[in-house]
Amino acid sequence: MFYDVVIPAAGQGKRMKAGKNKLFIELSGIPIIVYTLRVFEEDPNCREIILSINPAETEHFNQLIATYGIKKVKGLVAGGSERQQSVYNGLQHAGEEIVLVHDGARPFIDQGQISELALAASLHGGAVIAVQVKDTIKKAADNKILETVERSSLWAVQTPQAFRVSTLKRAHELAEAEAFLGTDDASLLERINEQVVIIEGNYDNIKITTQEDLYFAEAILHKQKRK
Repeated sequence: MFYDVVIPAAGQGKRMKAGKNKLFIELSGIPIIVYTLRVFEEDPNCREIILSINPAETEHFNQLIATYGIKKVKGLVAGGSERQQSVYNGLQHAGEEIVLVHDGARPFIDQGQISELALAASLHGGAVIAVQVKDTIKKAADNKILETVERSSLWAVQTPQAFRVSTLKRAHELAEAEAFLGTDDASLLERINEQVVIIEGNYDNIKITTQEDLYFAEAILHKQKRK
């Protein structure tokens, strides 16, 4: 199942406190974004990578793309002030029937799961990768526990998320018209009663958000190199 992928990469990653786009931080000498791009570069089902970026970082992104031989990035798209706008801007350049949306800071996604996602999106309209919640979850207010939430039905959603392009565009346009800002792209489909199914992922598919996540990322890289 062929697809294009939109990677919003315009965020500044304030929680990382790195003083720069966190995607440029290096893991074992290679920028985080390069690991992410390589996953899709090496997937024969990926036709095009669409990067939504801060225009001020165009030269840096172009340099990385050239240095590491990433050929599926056909161009760079200006991102918006919010992630949702960055995705929508990138979505305008998708040519395949199926589009994936993926966090640039998730470099450890599995190609087999990508294939499952793309197929599920073609059948249902939308699909997300997720893992079951392992911790006990408490609902609270003012630091006081109100209840323990039954976790058997709870999933921690990751990316990529996969959609029919026409369905995702419609969801974005309705959200824009109604000034709705979702937490992820799947939430835009949910609010208009479009079906989104879950593909079970794995816990290595972390999003690198804080300094502590860099330690986990290095450990995952080490594990992958031993395989």
